[in-house]
Amino acid sequence: MSGEVQLPPAVQERLLRLQQLQETLQTILTQKQQLDLEILEIDRALSELEKAPDDAVIYKSIGSLLIKTDKARITSELTERKELATMRVSVLTKQEERLRSQIKELQEKLQKDLRPMTQA
Repeated sequence: MSGEVQLPPAVQERLLRLQQLQETLQTILTQKQQLDLEILEIDRALSELEKAPDDAVIYKSIGSLLIKTDKARITSELTERKELATMRVSVLTKQEERLRSQIKELQEKLQKDLRPMTQA
């Protein structure tokens, strides 16, 4: 007879669900970090554009090409990209909060499930 305790199927399912939620949370945190970096880059680019005269020659990178563009157009594109990234961060933050709540709730249930086993 081994000293191994077999977990009930419901507890095993909760443990699996907890692991899935934690992996999803990690993915969301990684996406948020990438978007925050993108926003930071856009802010730097917009800051440099503000310093440039209106008739400055500006190039934007498209794949492996640099394409000549005007200041107003690239400023507009960058501002739009920043707004979109900021909205995505907001959505991810809401998802993160929801996941953290679900994880906490599941952890509490698991602690209750496992408590009788540790007292035996």
